[in-house]
Amino acid sequence: MPHTVALSVRGLVEYVFLSGSIDSGFRTMTTLAEGTKAHQRIQKQYGEQDQKEVHLSAEIPYGDLLFVVDGRCDGLLVGEDGGITIDEIKSTSMDIGAMTEEDSYPVHWAQANFYAYMYALNSGVQRMRVRLTYVQVDTEEQKRFEREVALEELVPYIAQIVESYAPYARMLQRNERLRDESIEGLDFPFAAYREGQRKLVSSVYKAIDEGRKLFAKAPTGIGKTISTLYPAIKAIGLGKIQHLFYLTARTITRTAAEDALSLMKSQGLILRAVTVTAKDKICFQEEVDCRKEKCPYAEGYYDRINGAILDLLENETLIRRDVIEKYARKHMVCPFEMSLDAAYGADAVICDYNYLFDPRVSLKRLTGERKHETVLLVDEAHNLIDRAREMYSAALDKKDFLELEREFKGVRADIHSAAKAINKRFIEVRKRSDGEAAITKEAPRELLELVEVFVAQAERELAAGAVSTRLLEVYFEALSFIRIGKLYDESYITYSEVNRNDVRLKMFCMNPSQLLRQMGKGFRSHVFFSATLSPLIYFMDMLGADEEDYSVTLGSPFAKEQWEVSIAPISTRYADREETKAPLVHLLRGLVEKRPGNYLYFFPSYAYMNGVYEVFMAENDHERVRTLLQTPDMAEEERESFLAAFDAENAQSLVGFAVMGGIFSEGIDLVGDRLQGVAVVGVGMPQLGLERNLIKSYFDDEGRNGFNYAYVYPGINKVLQAGGRLIRSERDRGVLALIDDRYLKPQYSRLLPEEWRR
Repeated sequence: MPHTVALSVRGLVEYVFLSGSIDSGFRTMTTLAEGTKAHQRIQKQYGEQDQKEVHLSAEIPYGDLLFVVDGRCDGLLVGEDGGITIDEIKSTSMDIGAMTEEDSYPVHWAQANFYAYMYALNSGVQRMRVRLTYVQVDTEEQKRFEREVALEELVPYIAQIVESYAPYARMLQRNERLRDESIEGLDFPFAAYREGQRKLVSSVYKAIDEGRKLFAKAPTGIGKTISTLYPAIKAIGLGKIQHLFYLTARTITRTAAEDALSLMKSQGLILRAVTVTAKDKICFQEEVDCRKEKCPYAEGYYDRINGAILDLLENETLIRRDVIEKYARKHMVCPFEMSLDAAYGADAVICDYNYLFDPRVSLKRLTGERKHETVLLVDEAHNLIDRAREMYSAALDKKDFLELEREFKGVRADIHSAAKAINKRFIEVRKRSDGEAAITKEAPRELLELVEVFVAQAERELAAGAVSTRLLEVYFEALSFIRIGKLYDESYITYSEVNRNDVRLKMFCMNPSQLLRQMGKGFRSHVFFSATLSPLIYFMDMLGADEEDYSVTLGSPFAKEQWEVSIAPISTRYADREETKAPLVHLLRGLVEKRPGNYLYFFPSYAYMNGVYEVFMAENDHERVRTLLQTPDMAEEERESFLAAFDAENAQSLVGFAVMGGIFSEGIDLVGDRLQGVAVVGVGMPQLGLERNLIKSYFDDEGRNGFNYAYVYPGINKVLQAGGRLIRSERDRGVLALIDDRYLKPQYSRLLPEEWRR
């Protein structure tokens, strides 16, 4: 029985016909956004007998393979003589006035010809015409090229396309067979389940099996990574799904997923997993510049990438950053783009949240069918709420457009005029301001219209090869602003702030739950998990749970006796900090004096931490106690050095001062005597500010406790993460000091884990 290869017309012809460089000039982004409008404008001109968006499909046998190809033809036109024309519409922001048929793209003709072939097979028509219609998105100018084709000509043409794709299809088939055989014999990779681990494994499998979302509050030490990956992989082996995404917010949790897959590989698993590393981190060049003139790995990328991907996926399974870099250098291709292309042929993808949830950078080629066969495993899911607010918000600054107005004065009148109009709009906002932030529930429609004009003018300049760094940066900011404007609904608010002569206007998403639900639509299942989804109802609400979705709360695998918890009722409220600084330092010094060892002291802000640190150092016995201080924007080497200092064999005590919600309060493991104690100063509450107050008001109006949603729950989550650094294994023991009088109040104490309550 032949192996079925199901794919879209576009995916097939792009694989075979895409050629040249990643960026053979400036690639306009609004072309994608305006493409649908351009299609609709052309389709409105069709006659009564003409059809639009016609679904076509065909089965094409090729040796041991059966290609099942489908797609939607833009137009099926009926001529006066009854003849059929297949119309393929392509939108562009490039000038098409002087365009000739030689300038059209082979990949576009291939798509149109494939639709013609499928229509001919289904209808019995032997001859027809294929047309490429190019439309300029700004001017609506159209350029058409037509060819007459016969079915007998198309048959060998289509056979060549299928033949070119067949090696890739056979590789995927072989990999899938080896994968499923290895999964069948894969046991849980540890001798025994930890407390609660079996329940998490079964809950994840059930959610995937039934196509639900699962919200799992799974405490530290339970083994969340292996407990989510293992059942997802078993579901792949049983044909429930074909792919999984392991989504993270931090590099360190990506490493945990890679290590878990490596462990299962050592026990026989054969599964291709690709880790996607951010472009700026993996780029081989000193400066990220994807123009072919500047980057040899971008030049001719599409001429080499198919061979590179075949080489990679035939020979590697765990495709981490170093593996991507090795093959990218071997084949002279961009490592970032290679990782994305490899991801489409992989079983598992490990990447940041934004590749799936951010409308600006999401993986665009994930079709509906592919989504339906995919589960999303969302690690440290508590981080996704604020990350989503960032993804779905956008801001513009007056100064950027004033600078562009000056830069292009007398150089490019259209850009100068567009930037000036936006700057003028900001001046009007500033004049209306009385020093307070201006807030409205309405989207800034007039500004959005001006920004759209600016983007169109900027694209022309950039497409012509402009080298203005400022124009490029502001263009992308403006493009993001337009995208978010199209998402604007009742969960948004618009506010503007004036700082001297500058004005900043922001469309702020206060509740991202609906957008997260929308961006995640179509996937088979979602598994949101974290040690600190507390209270669970808040996270389910904010992460887009539906009524039929599941939740599970698991107890800690560690004994209460491993924790020595104390509450110090010292006020850490902003107004009291100077007054309580001395007793706070006395308490912190007492912790390490009473029980020498390695400690982490967590604070709600850098300013507060630095103030306490100064007093601590003035009184510190430097021969007995060594100190480390976290700083903003620490380099990777500095972070590693900070953590490496927590050595179980230290001759003197060590105290690391760090901030809650920072790089040292999540995802790090200082097992055994590497850490004897943790102090959490304050309740982690975010700083009072405009955006937090807007969130509070929004949820108050929704009938929920706005103060809890804006301040208490996000704050206590940081506390739980910071305190969770202390006990990481069954053998760990340690002291945890919670320093704030609010921990004695039920509103806060009820949010603490059972093992912390005394």
